[in-house]
Amino acid sequence: MHAVETRSKFMKIVHIVYSLEMGGAEVLVAQLCRMQRANGHDVSVCAYSNLGAVGEALRAEGFEVYVPGVAPPAKTMLRYFRLFRKIKPDVVHCHNVAPTLQAAMSARLAGVHCVGSTRHSLVAPPYNRAEEIKFSMLAMFCDWVAGICEITCENLRGAPLARKKKIVRVYNGSTSVQRVSIDALGKRGFTLVFIGRLAAVKNLQTLIRAVALAVERVPGLEFWIVGDGAVRAELEALAQELGVGEQVRFWGQRMDTAEFFSAADVFAMSSVSEGLPMSLLQAMSMGLPPVVTDVGGMAEVVKLADCGLLAPVGDSVAMADAIVRLAEDADLRAEFSRRAVATYEAQFTLERMDAAYAELYSK
Repeated sequence: MHAVETRSKFMKIVHIVYSLEMGGAEVLVAQLCRMQRANGHDVSVCAYSNLGAVGEALRAEGFEVYVPGVAPPAKTMLRYFRLFRKIKPDVVHCHNVAPTLQAAMSARLAGVHCVGSTRHSLVAPPYNRAEEIKFSMLAMFCDWVAGICEITCENLRGAPLARKKKIVRVYNGSTSVQRVSIDALGKRGFTLVFIGRLAAVKNLQTLIRAVALAVERVPGLEFWIVGDGAVRAELEALAQELGVGEQVRFWGQRMDTAEFFSAADVFAMSSVSEGLPMSLLQAMSMGLPPVVTDVGGMAEVVKLADCGLLAPVGDSVAMADAIVRLAEDADLRAEFSRRAVATYEAQFTLERMDAAYAELYSK
């Protein structure tokens, strides 16, 4: 892995998030907190609405995690102002829209040296005009606004009243996943894995239908779904209806996903809208070739690395063909695996993301 220089000057850093329930942005913030603390900084987190599983894990590791609780906007902003005056951070780093609206102005009024915001989603048009106008107005209190991929930055620049000069790209980064024993999982054959929230935007119905189409051409094919969410029951019912209840295995939410990445042959995601998911970067660190929809930062990274196959959104047939192609071509999988690891190490490590934010913090 390439060495990355990080800023050594001590900083007191506060990350502002809406909640610390399990999700890609929340996992990213937790990883960034750990890296920044390892680099000698004093790091804490404010989770506006609730602690969540990620917040509990951070507290168990000794991080200060504040939970102000849901309140009217003016009261919330006052709470943040008082907190910042009390703990005197050098940096307030907001993540996504609501935390920026709630905390950016309070941080500036409290005298915080560096105030920034990261947008973790695609921010694709059609825009929520009222939300984006409010964000642009509050972004005047930020020193910078980071988009997590190039297409996010492009979309941000096109949003209503965007403060274009403040927008910078900081690619998401992730810790690499280390290979572990897979004996307990009972792997039976060629295996796809999805890791993430079971939400409508992930459109896992497309992948389940693709598995139903591919299973006759790929004996022993399995699709592992690791995560939980509002549409789980609907997805389980669809798998049964299509006759692939045995092939589609639901594992629920897991904090440690290394064994699933270790056992899988391909990473799969069929979202209708996607920024730059942490699970994709973790899969690349393991050398898992991706089969994903041609959307957002996810497609941007796969094209950049030339390490996987893309399918149009909602196209189960194209996704099934991609699955079959990778299952039948071991040489192609091996080449994609090599490219995935090389690109991850060159551009998507946690160290590189941390160094990019450290540079922003120091301006």
